[in-house]
Amino acid sequence: MARLSFDIVGFDLDGTLLDTSGDLAAAVNYAIGTIGRAPFPVDSIRPFVGKGAKVMLQRALDASGGYDEAILDQTLPILLDYYAQNLALHSLPYPGMMAMLDALTARGVKLAICTNKAERFTIPLLHQLGLFDRFASVVAGDTVGIAKPDPAPIHAMIERAGGGRTIFLGDTINDIAGARNAGIPSIAVSFGFLDGPIENLEADAVIHHFDELVPMLEAWPA
Repeated sequence: MARLSFDIVGFDLDGTLLDTSGDLAAAVNYAIGTIGRAPFPVDSIRPFVGKGAKVMLQRALDASGGYDEAILDQTLPILLDYYAQNLALHSLPYPGMMAMLDALTARGVKLAICTNKAERFTIPLLHQLGLFDRFASVVAGDTVGIAKPDPAPIHAMIERAGGGRTIFLGDTINDIAGARNAGIPSIAVSFGFLDGPIENLEADAVIHHFDELVPMLEAWPA
């Protein structure tokens, strides 16, 4: 079994490791329902996801009849509280994720997470799905006081995982630009919460299924 040239493989969480759209959609629909707005199908909410809860809610409110800051201030805490209590009812790993994590671990690679999701959601979600102990480090959106695309959280992820050559996977510009700002290569996943053509992310590579990741890393220049 070939050892890879990377010491750490880092991942974004929502839209990269996990399809959390079902639980996020439920939280959005609950929040907007409190002000009389009709619920969205999950597929309609997917394009709203990817840049944090506030932006997700802004997009949903805008699409359901518009909003102002007062409406946003009223509904955002409702969304966050509902989501905190319903983190893992519908959220699932993307196909091939578990086998991919096993394969990387078997090759001596450390796994890490850097997400813009807040710690109050990230840590319980990983525990509820039985995933937390698989990762050498988990850095959330408020762990170091600043989020991607600033490089600080990715640097913290690397340091807390023990340091070494690192590559980062994500599905949004915050992920890919964050990796670039941190001086490490990136891979974009096409199955995530994209809000435009994946080519626009300008990642170093793209995968369409997690089955592609280990062979790609095996062939990555040392």
